[in-house]
Amino acid sequence: MADPETVLLAAGRGGIPISVVKARDWEAFRRQLAPDMRRWCESNGFKSQPGRLLALPGAQGLLRQVVVGDAEEPDAFALARLCRSLPEGIYALSGGLSKPELFALGWCLDAYRYDRYRKASSVGPRLVCPGGVDRAEVLRAAAASGLVRDLVNTPASDMGPDELETAALALAKAHKAKIAVISGKALERGFPMIHAVGKASPRLPRLIDISWGPSRAPRLTLVGKGVCFDTGGLDIKPASGMALMKKDMGGAAHVLGLAQMIMSAGLKLRLRVLIPAVENAIAGNAFRPGDVLTSRKGLTVEIGNTDAEGRLILADALALADEDAPDLLIDMATLTGAARVALGPDLPAFFTDDDWLADEMLRQGLAVNDPVWRLPLWRPYGRLFESSVADLNNAGESGFAGAITAALFLRRFVQKAKAYAHFDVFAWTPAALPGRPRGGEAQAMRTLFEVIRSRLAG
Repeated sequence: MADPETVLLAAGRGGIPISVVKARDWEAFRRQLAPDMRRWCESNGFKSQPGRLLALPGAQGLLRQVVVGDAEEPDAFALARLCRSLPEGIYALSGGLSKPELFALGWCLDAYRYDRYRKASSVGPRLVCPGGVDRAEVLRAAAASGLVRDLVNTPASDMGPDELETAALALAKAHKAKIAVISGKALERGFPMIHAVGKASPRLPRLIDISWGPSRAPRLTLVGKGVCFDTGGLDIKPASGMALMKKDMGGAAHVLGLAQMIMSAGLKLRLRVLIPAVENAIAGNAFRPGDVLTSRKGLTVEIGNTDAEGRLILADALALADEDAPDLLIDMATLTGAARVALGPDLPAFFTDDDWLADEMLRQGLAVNDPVWRLPLWRPYGRLFESSVADLNNAGESGFAGAITAALFLRRFVQKAKAYAHFDVFAWTPAALPGRPRGGEAQAMRTLFEVIRSRLAG
């Protein structure tokens, strides 16, 4: 990926000005242009139409100024498309936007390229950080998003449990955090469902445990689903269902990205990150439909579907997290297709019993252009994953309310945490949007950072 520091330059230097002009302000803006520039606008039929761009030429054919009509769209990253429309050079926003920090962030996010397997592309147009914008904050968010995107975009051949552990080790080392890893048969005693899901793969399952910050500070625990590839197990997916399963470790990528933001910002809290990392493969020792597993918490789980494996590994990790009674416990997972059917690819679903937390999630999501939407933990739907032979069934027989029943299943493994939220994210942009190139995507991460900063660290 392009280093955000090379894309967003420090303030105080010159650049080709970008003027964002609302349609109602066009006449006043046009009158202050030099006569030749007014004629250029007229000959191009430019009247500051929303989202339309016009390059104003200077001496010797050089670019003098860029004028763009205010997009007037609900997406605050709408003008980030300039990053792909303009020629290489250095540009500076000359005003016209109420949230220049989101313009700068959108520019950085749109500049992202995944070039691991091909010749690296050029940096492209660069932006001088607008006045009054905290460049370090923008770079922190852009770098964390880049980390998530890189991890999700990497194919499973190069992003298995080993490589996910390597990424976690690098993050821990960079921020002087402690890290411990339990893998293979050692999982059987304390984390039997993580072991059961991952044991059929030659790449050993593991539980990654990162801790950082003073022990007496408010405690935050993040749990991320790390299914590095999901065949569906013996309830095998069709080929179309496996096409994007490299992204099934998107929850793990998200908590690593969020942890990077928290540690680089130096928030005053005690952070713990738990990642159950597995590959749901097929072999003679794979767990089967109808098996009954005993979880770390002691609850027994009948396997209704081996393709509902993410909630199994999360359940063991959540049980461990809950034993510490953290002030806030959050899990993130690419968990259900039902959430995508309900909300589409752009809007992550979240579930919580804490109304203040839910309201703050919604508010901050809109403020930082990282929206989320609350779905209910509707307790009566617990009947949909009842079992006649065990405490729970991991899938149940009904296809109704799949995102809600998955969240309720996980909720059964959390009792002591003072507040808990589950995020069901897609971690992918199917078609490029401003600030969101096609491919792996960080969702709800910036929203969570702001909520965590206000609730626990500020």
